[in-house]
This record gives sequence, structure tokens and C-alpha cells, in this order.
Amino acid sequence: VIKCKAAVAWEAGKPVSIEEVEVAPPKAHEVRIKIVATAVCHTDAYTLSGADPEGCFPVILGHEGAGIVESVGEGVTKVKKGDTVIPLYIPHCGECKFCKNPKTNLCQKIRITQGKGVMPDGTSRFTCKGKQIYHFMGTSTFSEYTVVADISVAKIDAAAPLDKVCLLGCGISTGYGAAVNTAKVEPGSTCAVFGLGGVGLAVIMGCKIAGASRIIGIDINKDKYAKAKEFGATECISPQDSKKPIQEVLVEMTDGGVDYSFECIGNVGVMRAALEACHKGWGVSVIVGVAAAGQEISTRPFQLVTGRTWKGTAFGGWKSVDNIPKLVTEYMSKKIKIDEFITHTLSFDKINEAFELMHSGK
Repeated sequence: VIKCKAAVAWEAGKPVSIEEVEVAPPKAHEVRIKIVATAVCHTDAYTLSGADPEGCFPVILGHEGAGIVESVGEGVTKVKKGDTVIPLYIPHCGECKFCKNPKTNLCQKIRITQGKGVMPDGTSRFTCKGKQIYHFMGTSTFSEYTVVADISVAKIDAAAPLDKVCLLGCGISTGYGAAVNTAKVEPGSTCAVFGLGGVGLAVIMGCKIAGASRIIGIDINKDKYAKAKEFGATECISPQDSKKPIQEVLVEMTDGGVDYSFECIGNVGVMRAALEACHKGWGVSVIVGVAAAGQEISTRPFQLVTGRTWKGTAFGGWKSVDNIPKLVTEYMSKKIKIDEFITHTLSFDKINEAFELMHSGK
């Protein structure tokens, strides 16, 4: 058993607290990882807020991390002690019907136990002050050591800087993949990206790499426009600058609508606007943002009858074990950006400050 520091969320709606936790050794088909770097994501904040119906407490949150394999359980063959890895919240077993289908990346092998905050055998590897602590998204990267299933880990280039590539664990991969895998943005096309946070910027990057000729960024926070343009946005607009609904503004700006639109916020009203901003006959709108539990989307069916397509994406459609190492290589060869996404680097004990910076849009 390893004793180390972790950020424990004891209850919903309260800040996390740095505690000494015990991390049990990995069982069969499990891997124990020394986490070197982790990022904070809105999904962590969503569960911490108490709004997540799957949220269980006390829990160690975190799902954008990178580290080094400390030890492996029986039967683990894909990674060994000392390997550099990224833990994966969407596993990749290669055996279930989802993994065998090229149309999806949603491996279901450990979905049920992962959703309940436990390892595949139904138990936890974390304890603190004599209490069992739940796992989060199969990763729990807000701990100096964590245990994950062996199908939830990608071995990456040992030369990669872990404080950068940890971001490939969720946000950047999700946005980039939404553009290149889910939408399959084509050269010369017109795109609209709603929400210019980390995921929205990654979508813009993907649209630009795919050769889009016009990329319109949409956000009410104008402080985000300069960064969006750095990533490839050709122009940025705010829905608050017009009396007309944003979809009407976009349809007018683009002679009938955009070829591709992306909703990167998790707001069902914006999801509708993103669809309705698409061009009749061929426009495709991708939902990337995760709406709160129980919310529903709506539009007039005629929007779809007249040739628009509404899609969704999880983790950018990447089959994780195979593709995350390739994304690391793309970063190392400067095809994709990561450094430019990072605004603040804080020590682990300042994790609550990181959440505050995220909430304030900084």
C-alpha cells in the first residue's frame, strides 16, 4: 500500500481537501500509476457541484492526467513498470462489440462499474481516514498515485512533457476529434464554434488543420477572442451584440448557414442555435458540450427534413489506446498545439484555486 497526497471531495458543493490517502496495489488487469501532472476540467466541477446524477462521495476526481507506471497487476501485458502513460476515461478493450465497430469509440467493457465509482471487481483502491473513497471516471488523477484498469491506459512517447500532454486525456482530444473524426470537416468549408473555452479552441484547431476557409468563434466573453484567432478563428462574434437570434446572424453572414457547427458549452438552447445556424441541405452540427442531467434538446423537425444533420461526440471519437499515442506524436512533431492551451501552472495544493480560475473563465 502506498501512502500519498490526494485531493478528496468529501461532499458535493464543497471545495476538495488535500488529504493523505492509502492506495492499494493493483489487482489482476490493473495498473498503478504515479501521476506527474493533472489538469482540471468542467466535468470535474460538474460532479463536485452535486448536479451529476452518477456522482458518488467521498471521491477522488480528475481525468486529465499523465504519469509513470509504478506497478502492474497479474495478467497485464500492454504496459510495464516505468512506462509513460495517460489514463483514459473512455477505455479501449478491443473485444466488445463497440470496440470492434469502426463507427464508435465507446467501449462498454467496464462502463457499469466505472459509473459506480469502483474498479471492475466492484471495490475501491483508495482509503482515507478509515473510509473507502470512490474512483472517478475510471481515472482519479487528483492523486499522487492512482489505480486504473489495464484497458484504461495508453502508453506514450517517454520523451513527451507530462505537464503538457496530460491535456490529451480529455479536452484537447475531444475538440480536435469532434472536427476531424465526427464532423469530418472538409477543405474550404465554413465552420461555427460556440464556446471558446479549451474544447472550443481545440475544435478551431481541428477545423483549421482540416482546411476550413472560414471559422467563426462565438462567445459572450470577448476576452477569449484573441486566443481563438491565435488558434485559427477568422472572426469572432457575441450573441449579445445583435437583437436577432445568433442563428439568424450566422445564416446572414454565411449566405444560408455554415457547413459545420459545434456546441462546446453544454447549453441546450445553444445546441438548437448551432443546428439552426447550419446550411440547408448539408449542414452538420456536432454536440460536444455535456448538458446537465435531465435536459432535453428541441428544434422543428423541418430543420432535419431539409437536410441538416445533428450529431454528438464523446472524446472526439478517438479509439483511445490506439489514438492517444498518435496524438502525442502529432504534438511532438508540432502538428497540433498543446502549450498554447495552458494559462496557469499551479502546485497540487492550490487545486481549489485552479477551479476558481476555471469558473471565472481565466
